[in-house]
Amino acid sequence: MNSASPSHFGAFLKARRAQLDPRECGLSVTDSTRRVAGLRREEVAQLAAISVDYYTRLEQGRVRASAPVLATLVRALRLNDDQESYLYELAGRSDARPHRRRPAQRVRPAMRRLLDQLTQTPALVLGKRLDILGWNPAAAALYTDFSSLSPARRNYVNLLFTNPVLREMHQDWEHDAREAVAALRTEAAADPDDPELARLVGELSVQDPDFRTWWAEHRVSSASYGTKRYRHRLVGDLTLDCDTWASPDGSGQRLMVLTAEPGSPSHDALRILTSWTAEQPSTERTEDRSR
Repeated sequence: MNSASPSHFGAFLKARRAQLDPRECGLSVTDSTRRVAGLRREEVAQLAAISVDYYTRLEQGRVRASAPVLATLVRALRLNDDQESYLYELAGRSDARPHRRRPAQRVRPAMRRLLDQLTQTPALVLGKRLDILGWNPAAAALYTDFSSLSPARRNYVNLLFTNPVLREMHQDWEHDAREAVAALRTEAAADPDDPELARLVGELSVQDPDFRTWWAEHRVSSASYGTKRYRHRLVGDLTLDCDTWASPDGSGQRLMVLTAEPGSPSHDALRILTSWTAEQPSTERTEDRSR
């Protein structure tokens, strides 16, 4: 048998999706009669964040899967280690299978010191995939208590789409969300084989049709500044300048700081918010990521 045969590759995809329960994959099943066992092609494409046409051509052996597509198929089809190895072998891409565990993201000491010194303005440290690696009390007061969230949920894009409080707080939510998706697209170009990125994209594609549509547009952005308009539940409307600075060490970490024009209503509201924060018991301000 030719292990790299497109027909064998497609047959394996078809057999594997027939073994999966749509409900266990997080899909809602509304029709009582399904013509196929397991997942439909459309459902696998949705979970893998690829087009139905492209997935169909994969099953039919008319196109060869790239390494990023293989990584997302592994997640979408819930393959174990042996099945993953077999998939890469059938695709003729055994050399592309990720073998090493990516090192944990840790807040740089200099970034940690900056967070501790920024007491009057919200600040976050963003890592790869826009993971939230660290925050100061003002950022927790503005957005949410990040320490109460599981590490897997501490992601800026994920919270923007799935956290109702943060979503409603953004007065220009669609603009801000599209910019975040474009920034995540830029991250994908830098590390297309990142399995955690594939997982994040797959989950958001299933949960939110807007994310699925905007991700498919392939729009990219590396904007490092802009304006955010919030409606905070405690202090009302805020117009804040958002600036990010990249770490010079190549770690991909960025410091995101939100400030208000001195003397403006937003500046006064931010001072009130941070003064309330200062009166509260200190909470965890940073969290190393093990993913």
